[in-house]
Amino acid sequence: MPGRRQDPIELARRNWVDAGWADAADGMALVTSIMRVQQLLLGRIEALLRPHGLTFARFEVLRLLAFTRRGELPVGKIGERLQVHPASVTNAVQRLEEAGLVERRTNPSDGRSVLAEITSAGRSLVATCTELLNDEVFAKVQLTGPHTQLVVRGLHELRRQSGDFD
Repeated sequence: MPGRRQDPIELARRNWVDAGWADAADGMALVTSIMRVQQLLLGRIEALLRPHGLTFARFEVLRLLAFTRRGELPVGKIGERLQVHPASVTNAVQRLEEAGLVERRTNPSDGRSVLAEITSAGRSLVATCTELLNDEVFAKVQLTGPHTQLVVRGLHELRRQSGDFD
């Protein structure tokens, strides 16, 4: 029977304490844990979306567009809502357009901006992928309800204190 693997982040936390940085050890462990969990979750999500020709970034654009009343938003507004760099949104929208999932056109109410509109193929694909992610990832986060809520509240406060929103 193989031995149990030790938690590398806990080992790093102990090393921080031993090095005299006890006041920063828990914060280092928190940040490192968040980054690692992000890698683990993104890996699961990307593996599920890949067969459908999507990345998580492109899925998010489609899902956001599908949630809107008219199925369209200015590309700049997509970046604001998803909290990503404008170049990343432009790239995602361009790839989605190449795949026939989104159409781009000049915004008739502001000729300087571009609208992205989800197509029927985009709506169909994002519905399928949303069900898949709900079933295989979001409903199986592997924390109990109270733990999930505690983590969400803690991260909400961390994001607020970091200026992510008011």
